Amino acid sequence: MTEARWNTDDGRRDAARLWAEVVATARRTVADHLVVGTSGNVSARLGDLVLVTPSGVPYDRLTPADITGVDLTGRQVLGTATPTSELPMHLAVYRTTDARAVVHTHAVHATAVSTLVTELPLVHYMAAALGGPVRVAPYATYGTDELAGHMLRALDGRSGCLLRNHGTITYGAGLDQAYDRTAQLEWMCRLWLTASSVPGLTPTLLTEAQLAEVGERLKGYGQRR
Repeated sequence: MTEARWNTDDGRRDAARLWAEVVATARRTVADHLVVGTSGNVSARLGDLVLVTPSGVPYDRLTPADITGVDLTGRQVLGTATPTSELPMHLAVYRTTDARAVVHTHAVHATAVSTLVTELPLVHYMAAALGGPVRVAPYATYGTDELAGHMLRALDGRSGCLLRNHGTITYGAGLDQAYDRTAQLEWMCRLWLTASSVPGLTPTLLTEAQLAEVGERLKGYGQRR
């Protein structure tokens, strides 16, 4: 979608529909306790337009008039609200992958795990749905290109990662998939923390070979269209 396209009636309608989905997904992260207040952010790509939640605005206050859009260079082309401070991470994902949506949260269990390990232990086979063992990106100040660079390396071959002392980031072919991956990652982190907290016992972990087998099975999972 070029800038000329955004200014047509069809382009504005497409952007408005996607903006409503972005807002609904952002509100869902609050309802599901993956973020608190205005932490975390959500975006979706429409051609070369990226719609992204604005900085410091509670999601329940967002309206159609608050639509916030940038191009892939970060230049604001829609709306007047300042885009999320984490825009460098979102744009880095869109520039280097086929992502159509990105979800970033400060989920409690995932953030806790990010402070303990460099990679989420293979406690469950659904790690295969994210491309393999989930890595932890080294810490860097939020909103910086340094953090975006750390994130990209942790995402290599993956559709989600943890950010040390920070949270999670996942992407997908649409907002539903990106959100589902975020929820799955938080669940796996909670599972590992729960299992590893039992005194005197150590969780059984899967092998890389077992995970690879699940990855092959997942390719045919679900309803065929």
